[in-house]
Amino acid sequence: MNDAIRAFLLYLQLERGASDETHRNYQSDLQQFLAHIQAQFFHTNSDPQPDAIHTLHVRSYLKHLSDQGLKKTTLARKLACLKSFFRYALEEGRITHNPAAAVRSPRLGTHLPTVLTKDEAATLLDSPPPQTWIQARNQAMLETLYSSGARVSELVGLNWDDMDLETQFIRLRGKGKKERRVPIGTVAAEAILDYQRQLSPRDISKGKKASNGRPPRSGPQPLFLNMRGGRLTTRSVERFLKQHTEDRFPKTVTPHTLRHSFATHLLDEGADLRAIQELLGHASLATTQKYTHVATDQLMSVYDRAHPRSGASLTSHQKETT
Repeated sequence: MNDAIRAFLLYLQLERGASDETHRNYQSDLQQFLAHIQAQFFHTNSDPQPDAIHTLHVRSYLKHLSDQGLKKTTLARKLACLKSFFRYALEEGRITHNPAAAVRSPRLGTHLPTVLTKDEAATLLDSPPPQTWIQARNQAMLETLYSSGARVSELVGLNWDDMDLETQFIRLRGKGKKERRVPIGTVAAEAILDYQRQLSPRDISKGKKASNGRPPRSGPQPLFLNMRGGRLTTRSVERFLKQHTEDRFPKTVTPHTLRHSFATHLLDEGADLRAIQELLGHASLATTQKYTHVATDQLMSVYDRAHPRSGASLTSHQKETT
């Protein structure tokens, strides 16, 4: 199993172009599955053959996770990992049957994403002028997330050479290391420029850290830095947003909330769904349709204009007849 897992992870990296985060998640899930079946069905220190794994083992693992109180979405993700692994192992001839093929994914209920209203988004983004580079960085992060719809992993992966602030476009690296150029608004571009000014005397162009005597970095220069001068992590962004919003809004606000809000507000204003698909970096339009909840403002506007028995249309008709 360990050899098969290593080969699968290498396949994900080299042939599928999986991100580092996907690689880590798959590695963790597969090692967790292996540890469970070793403890329950094999010797703890054994390394079973992949063909010795059966559907019973997969079901036992999922029940174990369910008994721990994991959400259905987490169970579905871990099962999807096993299905991918065993499908690969079958294609490579390492197994003669796929033990996960017959296992159904948990049925997930309809879940509408958390979305900020336009007023709430304005409240979040309208802040006093930043006094420190940390405050300027945080403001630039918020503006960039909301104006581009970037995933948090794409946000922290930004480098200075990904920014074209003159044309107000940035380059994002999405899932599978696919790149896309997306526009950002004037406000976001100005927030990034203000953050750059606040970084002085840091010499971004040469990659020097502030007043620490270290030599210049080589390679791409991270856009969003932590206090040690390194690249900011996704967890740091999530932690900042939680602390920044938990006392201001009754709902939980995450980086993904801003991504949902970006897409929904565009839809509210009449943006084409396929254009939103491109901006979000979705391979399938179906993903975009699931990702954005019903844009109520636009829906009601269309209904009022078009339906003969809506309040607005009825009033117009009555006026015409009188």
